[in-house]
Amino acid sequence: MSQRILNVALESDQDVVLVRQRARQVSHLLGFSKQDQVRIATAVSEVARAASLGGPGARAIFALADLRGGQQLEVSINAGTHLASVQVGLAGDPAIVTAHRLMDACEIADGAGGTAVVMRKALPPQPPLSSARLAQIGAELASAPTPNTWQEVQQQNRELVETLAELRERQEDLLSLTRELEDTNRGIVALYAEIEDKAERLRKADEMKSRFLSNTSHELRTPLSSIRALSKLLLDRMDGDLTPEQERQVRFIETAATDLSELVNDLLDLAKIEAGKVETQLAPVVVENLFRALKGMLRPLVTSEHVELVFDNGGVLDAFESDEGKISQILRNFISNALKFTEQGSVRVSASDEAASDEIVFAVTDTGIGIAPDHLQLIFEEFAQVEHPLQRRIKGTGLGLPLCRRLADLLGGRVDVVSRTGVGSTFTLTLPRRFPAALTGGADDTES
Repeated sequence: MSQRILNVALESDQDVVLVRQRARQVSHLLGFSKQDQVRIATAVSEVARAASLGGPGARAIFALADLRGGQQLEVSINAGTHLASVQVGLAGDPAIVTAHRLMDACEIADGAGGTAVVMRKALPPQPPLSSARLAQIGAELASAPTPNTWQEVQQQNRELVETLAELRERQEDLLSLTRELEDTNRGIVALYAEIEDKAERLRKADEMKSRFLSNTSHELRTPLSSIRALSKLLLDRMDGDLTPEQERQVRFIETAATDLSELVNDLLDLAKIEAGKVETQLAPVVVENLFRALKGMLRPLVTSEHVELVFDNGGVLDAFESDEGKISQILRNFISNALKFTEQGSVRVSASDEAASDEIVFAVTDTGIGIAPDHLQLIFEEFAQVEHPLQRRIKGTGLGLPLCRRLADLLGGRVDVVSRTGVGSTFTLTLPRRFPAALTGGADDTES
């Protein structure tokens, strides 16, 4: 629905000047800004000029349209004829292009009064204009004096000067912004250079650390192996009997050497993973065979009659593609930790198929001391251990779980944990049934 405000006939060039003046006056009374007033006046006068060339009967109608989006100024420039050639001529006129750019909407339609160009521009945010206010606007327009052509030229010159001043101000702002951006870019380039330099230093330091760990681990393994072998010879009474005190001391030596060997092995594995020198040995893995091997290796760790070690393959019979050795290493770590921190109850090792994601999930669930929520991420940090009375009696390297997470990443899987203090923990290893092609390959897994 629209309410008419003003009707202007377009019979001469003087009328084109008049309609421009009226467009400025109407937009001013409707509350448009100075810039929008200039835009509306320019668009209306350009379309009026093009329509007046089509012959007599052209006119401009100003109205207030109530549309779904709110009130809009609607200006219809009627060309006064229904000829299709008029529509084609108007559509190709630069005035229509100008109207499209300056107004919110511009369309050419064939109506009762002939071919018309309808332009619309939404009113600025304000309370809706009532019929009484429109009548008041009409009265003000009727009483407003009509400026002559010379006055209109002066007005256009003033608008042009204001526009040029505004453009110059914007140009200065753009130049200032450009200089600021250039300074910022120079700072960013310098920052990137510094970051790249630090990243290169960190990379070299990481390489040196990995090399140091690898070399040190290799150098420590030989004497530790010798200490363990000599301790075993002494405990086997190869050189004669030992007194109870001597046997106790030798067992201390053997235990310390074993703990150090585990630490050295974990350090060497981490160093090799960080250096990219670990290669996955892919082969079909059968869960039943994997569990049978783990059961044989880990049964000796069950030293308490109050703890039961249970294996359940969950009916998973089909083989999947992965590295059985690395899976076994991860699960051995989970199970040995569970047995260490479970004083009574059970440690359950299970497997299950996740058909939806085509994954296989290994879970090690215990009824041990559990882990507090704020320590769940700490346990995956290197050399980190949770403070607990039982933890102080059971020594560990603090490298097992970080190593498990690294190995799981190599296999294209992930390690997760769910735990409640005093209830127990469940560590899960989730692996894809088909080894990701992007992870195949790598350097040789060699040891000296």
